[in-house]
Amino acid sequence: MTTAENISNLSDTTKDFISSPRKMLLNGQWVTSASGKMFDTLDPATGEVIVQVAEGDKEDIDRAVAAARKAFDDGPWPAMTSTARERCMHRLADLMEENADILAELEALDNGKNVAIARAVDIQVAIDFIRYMAGWPTKITGNVLPLSVPYAPDAKFLGYTLREPVGVVGQIIPWNFPVLMCSWKLGPALASGCTVVLKPAEETPLTALYMGELVCQAGFPDGVVNIIPGYGHTAGAALTVHPEVDKISFTGSTEVGKIIVKAAADTMKNVTMELGGKSPAIILPDADLEVAIPGAASAIFFNQGQVCCAGSRLFVPDNLYDEVIAGLAEAADGMKIGCGLDPENMINPLVSQIQFDRVMGYIESGRAEGAEVVAGGGRRGDKGYFVEPTILANTNRDMKVVREEIFGPVVCVQRYQDIDEVAKLANDTVYGLGASIWTRDVGNIINIVPKIRSGTVWVNCHNILDVVMPFGGYKQSGFGKDMGQQALEGYLETKSVCIMA
Repeated sequence: MTTAENISNLSDTTKDFISSPRKMLLNGQWVTSASGKMFDTLDPATGEVIVQVAEGDKEDIDRAVAAARKAFDDGPWPAMTSTARERCMHRLADLMEENADILAELEALDNGKNVAIARAVDIQVAIDFIRYMAGWPTKITGNVLPLSVPYAPDAKFLGYTLREPVGVVGQIIPWNFPVLMCSWKLGPALASGCTVVLKPAEETPLTALYMGELVCQAGFPDGVVNIIPGYGHTAGAALTVHPEVDKISFTGSTEVGKIIVKAAADTMKNVTMELGGKSPAIILPDADLEVAIPGAASAIFFNQGQVCCAGSRLFVPDNLYDEVIAGLAEAADGMKIGCGLDPENMINPLVSQIQFDRVMGYIESGRAEGAEVVAGGGRRGDKGYFVEPTILANTNRDMKVVREEIFGPVVCVQRYQDIDEVAKLANDTVYGLGASIWTRDVGNIINIVPKIRSGTVWVNCHNILDVVMPFGGYKQSGFGKDMGQQALEGYLETKSVCIMA
């Protein structure tokens, strides 16, 4: 199908949203970029243009940061009561729910993912998270401190702490879960009382811009949320080094994360990073294979493997290896491939030509280094960015496909002999974002979970996230947490107050 045919099947509201070039949200107004530049956002299922979007750069970032700074320092936002902030956030969640089908359609069109899964998972979790964070403004409290000052024994002191918003926050989100990442960033920032300049990924700006419309409808004061689409090396770089930005929150690749951390160091910004992964899925000898095989397939093929915590390294004991490989191959071969706007298609296009070339390059690298391709391994169709779900068997730690993040529907399967060695094999990576173990023995859970160096360990499941459960990585998978109460910590400062009577 063509993009025009894909669009023809969408709701009237969605069609209207993409019927004209999209502007950026700056200080409560929809404006063109200072340069007048636009860029194309593409349909990954066809490679064709959906609509043009305003291309922000340094001047636009400067304007947005100035608006956010004024809103934080002098606007109605800092004077707003915590209950009023909660009401704004609840209205945003309500509007997201009312427009959930529109958000899902835009997500499927712009990112390529399955529209039904986007509606049930991405959009619903995003709504739930905004609602969860909406409950926090009235619960952010300090402590009264029992001061004992030894060098002033006759004086009386009152000590307490205040939790205050960090200030103006620059947020840079990735293209794999655009609405979800938008909510993960906006939620704790708004609950804490910060103001935001958000840069969506250039590949997938549409749902962030639609979220901007909902922010305006929800009644947030001008300048509290600014959304500036653009490229990383221009808009993203300008946001990272801006002296009036107090914090940067980034989700994306470890490679880019290192660049941002170095750039932010010059102004000593508060920085949180949710970065790449090479997550192990470990099938133990006692695992229920009726659960473990489809679970391992879902761990890697969900969202076309474009998941930072995807189970991309699968460890299988020798005695189960052939059975697991056969089951995985059957699962991969049975997945229907096609446009995400058809909910029957479970493997959808990768997000871009760049990502397609990257993934295909890794598959060829695996072949060249001796991996056995037992399923997939090729392109599907002659247009769009479709890669077959791929299983690389008989891989080892020295292969590039095992060491590096592929970010596509490619799993590397490794044998192991001894359960005592499998935790070391799982930890043999620079990353530490997620991991899963598959077992029926509670003793295995108790013994192995503490040995896995990753921010999340799933047992008999993978890629399960909840709004109350902190998510973030160890090692080169980053620092700081998204979701859960801990997400607030990166957006709050602690001020100590000491009063002498």
